Amino acid sequence: MTNNKAETEKKPRYPRVRSAIERMEPYTPPTDGRGGKLRLDFNENTVGCSPRVVRVLRNRATAQFLSVYPEYLASREKIAPFFGVQEDQLTFTDGTDEAIQLMVHTYVDPGQEVLMSWPTFPIFRLAAESVDAKVSLVRYPQKTLSFPLKKMIRAIGAKTRLILIANPNNPTASAIGLNDIELILQAAPQAAVLIDEAYFEFFGITALDLLTHYPNLFVSRTFSKVYGMAGLRIGCLFSQKENIAMIRKFQSPYSVNSLAVACALEAVQDQKYIRNYVDEIFEARKTLCEGLDQLGLFYYPSQANFVLVRFGRRAAMICKLLREYNFLVRDRTKDIPGTIRITVGTRRQVKTMLKALGEVMGR
Repeated sequence: MTNNKAETEKKPRYPRVRSAIERMEPYTPPTDGRGGKLRLDFNENTVGCSPRVVRVLRNRATAQFLSVYPEYLASREKIAPFFGVQEDQLTFTDGTDEAIQLMVHTYVDPGQEVLMSWPTFPIFRLAAESVDAKVSLVRYPQKTLSFPLKKMIRAIGAKTRLILIANPNNPTASAIGLNDIELILQAAPQAAVLIDEAYFEFFGITALDLLTHYPNLFVSRTFSKVYGMAGLRIGCLFSQKENIAMIRKFQSPYSVNSLAVACALEAVQDQKYIRNYVDEIFEARKTLCEGLDQLGLFYYPSQANFVLVRFGRRAAMICKLLREYNFLVRDRTKDIPGTIRITVGTRRQVKTMLKALGEVMGR
């Protein structure tokens, strides 16, 4: 008895994990040790949010404000006109991640098919696997990384319950237009189709314009990219009101904090700040591409605030050496062999990075 007891104490019996979770590969982005470096690895706003957002944080972060549970109705009514929708056609989400989780948990039963292009935003696959869905991947052509529209439409079947599309896509930076989105919607009337528009401001084309025409269309937006509010974790999910009502049935009633909502309301009011930042990124993207040309590096056309560059076998080493210069970039070799994704910062930031990259490549 004593030996058995000792053996039990050495080997605690943990609760059995669901088989779907056991099979999943964890998503572990390199989020630690980023302080004091130029962050060109997560496609964030590299200069920060609007000063008006900072003022809201300072003014609203009172003991009384923080002691009250979030209230969303009035805020949804205020922000809805900015997106051209009604209050009952949107719900606030804890970043885009929660929007994806809500889609999966609302529309997919275990064993049902979730269709997505690949490579794409890893949370798409992670969320689908968490509910034990059948994940079907439609791969981008390695040569061009253009959206595989024909393959996607051929892959849609009667058992397809959810289609996930990032537009523009991460990490390829490629995008599709509204006509192609409509072809997908028409080919899958039985499926929910989510268009994740995290990088919309750098592309300028939105599926929100199609919302009233397709009852199977959903669109997500985030405040983590161009708005510079990644630390606040807030986004929006849009669809026809009947769909949003179903989404809210599963959603936590308080999943987005009050400060994040207050900041989002202020952020959309400062469009001059956003336009100036986007214009700067467009110019900086040109500077980056010109610099890559001079270094003899191949890169893919970009419709976003990042560029995917081919470095071949040296990709991992280039990332490591740039880090020594305090520049962070993202190795995407796991998805597309030999590639690095570089976030576009300001022109000044891009020029200093290119100088360091030239030195690194000469080592």
